[in-house]
Amino acid sequence: MNTLDDWADAVCAELDLDRDDAVQKTVLNLARVAAHQVDRPAAPLTAFFLGLAVGRGMPLEETAARIQRLARGFAARSD
Repeated sequence: MNTLDDWADAVCAELDLDRDDAVQKTVLNLARVAAHQVDRPAAPLTAFFLGLAVGRGMPLEETAARIQRLARGFAARSD
């Protein structure tokens, strides 16, 4: 285990959530794309928006992929 895993376990326990490594990987990948393609502060905000969308019933993987495409296109528009 590393610090990130320990933190994820602690937060999930605190909030009574099931920890899912696949979800963690999806969110971290999305945050990486947002940070590199848009701006570093976009990473946590984008992860939050993903959480809101998933909380409203949108599928995690599909929604993350949509946001990643948007981030890559956004970076191209900004150049």
